[in-house]
Amino acid sequence: MLARVLLCARPVSTILPVLTRRLAQFTPHMDPGPGGRPVETAIRTKLTDALEPEHLEVHNESHMHAVPPGSESHFRVLVVSPRFDGLSLIQRHRLVNEALREELSSCVHALAIQAKTPTQWGSNPSVAKSPPCMGGSKGDRTVEEKLAAGRE
Repeated sequence: MLARVLLCARPVSTILPVLTRRLAQFTPHMDPGPGGRPVETAIRTKLTDALEPEHLEVHNESHMHAVPPGSESHFRVLVVSPRFDGLSLIQRHRLVNEALREELSSCVHALAIQAKTPTQWGSNPSVAKSPPCMGGSKGDRTVEEKLAAGRE
């Protein structure tokens, strides 16, 4: 567990070059706190570099789950890219998953994907909403202790 947590913690010197790149449209949805949003930033940068989206939204939905405040483990992305033209939905999702392979194998527990072509987005610019968390570990009061133990 500790190795997985450490993979998600990046020194500021490795984040700064990422922050200076051109990023797709961005609207913050959570207070980043003093440590910033390294996982969200990595997701945004990797999707921008890999898919050159016309529209990109990255929503950190971790606060809706049984994780400590400020966590970056549950995300919803909306990607509108001409790269999706002619591809099936599963092929589009595979492109997103491939771009985020490192995050999905380490610190991202859940990723909801909306992958649309510019034509689809133009005719239906709606964003899906996530359902409320149905429990899982939400009732387990030891989750925060387990996560804290994994960081030590």
